[in-house]
Amino acid sequence: MNIMLHIGLGSFHRAHQAVYLHRLRETGDHSWAIVGGNIRADMAETVAALIAQDGRYTLETVTPDGVRAYETITSIERVIPFAPDLADLIDVGADADTRIVSFTVTEAGYYLDAGDRLDLSAQDLAADLDAARAQGARRPGSTIYGVLTAILRARMRAGAGPVTLLNCDNLRHNGDRSRSGLMQFIQAAGDDMLARWVDAHTCSPNGMVDRITPRPAPEVAERVKAATGWDDRAPLMAESFIQWVIEDRFAAGRPAWEQVGVEMVDSVQPYEEAKIRILNATHSCIAWAGTLRGMRYIHEGTHDPVIRSFAHAYVTDDVIPCLHRPGHPSPIDLVTYRDVVLDRFGNPAIRDTNQRVAMDGFSKIPGFIRPTLTERLSRGEPIDSTAMLPALFLFFLQRWHRGQLAYTYQDQAMDPAVAHALCDAGDPVAAFCADGMLWGPIAGDVRLVDAVRRAADRVSRFVNEPS
Repeated sequence: MNIMLHIGLGSFHRAHQAVYLHRLRETGDHSWAIVGGNIRADMAETVAALIAQDGRYTLETVTPDGVRAYETITSIERVIPFAPDLADLIDVGADADTRIVSFTVTEAGYYLDAGDRLDLSAQDLAADLDAARAQGARRPGSTIYGVLTAILRARMRAGAGPVTLLNCDNLRHNGDRSRSGLMQFIQAAGDDMLARWVDAHTCSPNGMVDRITPRPAPEVAERVKAATGWDDRAPLMAESFIQWVIEDRFAAGRPAWEQVGVEMVDSVQPYEEAKIRILNATHSCIAWAGTLRGMRYIHEGTHDPVIRSFAHAYVTDDVIPCLHRPGHPSPIDLVTYRDVVLDRFGNPAIRDTNQRVAMDGFSKIPGFIRPTLTERLSRGEPIDSTAMLPALFLFFLQRWHRGQLAYTYQDQAMDPAVAHALCDAGDPVAAFCADGMLWGPIAGDVRLVDAVRRAADRVSRFVNEPS
C-alpha cells in the first residue's frame, strides 16, 4: 500500500484531496491511502471523532441551486492523534511506503516575506529552528518546516528513498515557495547533509486547489443524520464545485488522479493566477466589504449590487487584461470564470462567513492583490478598480483597530503593533501604502497612494450610505 501522509486534517483537506482519493478508490484502485495528523493541538474533538470512526466521515455538498448530496469518504485509513513529540507522524513520514507528504497549513504558515525570505524572527519558527539544530531531538516544533525537517531527517537516516512534498494550500507557486522556505530552514539549522539529500531525493510540484469549504455548523450533523441515519461526529459541508490542478512532477509515483478529474499539467501557472487573482482576491473583497456593511455571510455581500460591482469591476477592468494579453492568451475563459466565481459566492446554502474569508489580510494583500497592481503600474495603466480592495481592507483594519469588528479577526502575518501604528498615523492611507511587507517594490509609489486615496473616498461613501 502506498501512503500519502497529510499534515493538517482541517475541513479543506477532507473536502478536497481526501475526496479525490476516495473517488479513485471507488473505481477499484486501492493502491493508495491517506494517513493524516496535525502538528498542533487544535481540532481535538474532530480528530478524536475521526479516530473513533476509523477515518470515515460524511461530506455534504450543495449546488448554487440548493441541491444537497451526501457522500461517505473513506480514503483516510489512519488518523494519528496529536502528541507534542509528533513521533508517530514522523515515523509514518520516514516509512518507505510513504511516497507523498502533503500539507495544508494556511497561507501565513510559511513565514515568507515578499522576497520569499524566511522570517526567522517569528517566535514559532525560531523555536523550531533551535530544535532542528539539536539534531538528535525528537521535538520538531509546531511549524511545517520544523516537522518536515524532522520527517526528512528520519527518512534520510532510514534510507527510505525519495518522496514528493505536495503543498495543497492557496499559495501562489506553492510548491516552489514552500520548498524555498524549507531549504532556508534546513540551511539555517546547519544541516548541509540533509540539504543535499532533500535536493536529490524530493520534489515539490506546484498545485492549484479550489473548493469553498466553510467551517461546519452544528446543523450539518443534523442534516447528515436525517439524510443518512448516521450520527456522524465529524461531518462537513462544501460547495459542489471542486478543482485541483497539479504539475505532473512526482519523485516516487502518485495516484492516478487524472481518472477522477484532477488536471495533471506541465505548468500550473495560468490556472493558479486566474484562481488567486480572480477567486481569492474577489472573495476577500466581498468579505471586507460585507463586514463593513454589517453582514455576516459571503452570499449576502455577493448579492449586494454595490459590493458585487466592486468585485466585478476589479476583475473586468484590471485582472482580465493582465491575464489575457496579446501574444500571451490564457487557456481559461476568464469572463466565464469570473461569472462562475460570483455565482458560487452567491450560494446561500454555503453560509460561508465573512469572518473566515476576511482573515489573514496581511498575507492576502501581497499574495492576491499586489501582483495585479504591480503589473498595471509597470505598464502605466490605471489601477482604480483594484485599489478598491486595499481601501476596503484599510477601512476593515481601522474597524479592528477601534475594537468595532463584530467578530475576532485572525491574521498570522500581522504584527498588531505595526497595524495599530498604521491606523494611528496622521495619514493612514500614506502609512498603509508605505508598508514594505504589504507592498514590496511598489511601497510608497505615489500612484498607489493616490489610487488608494481615491478608493478610500469611495469606501467612505459606501460605508456611510444606507444599506
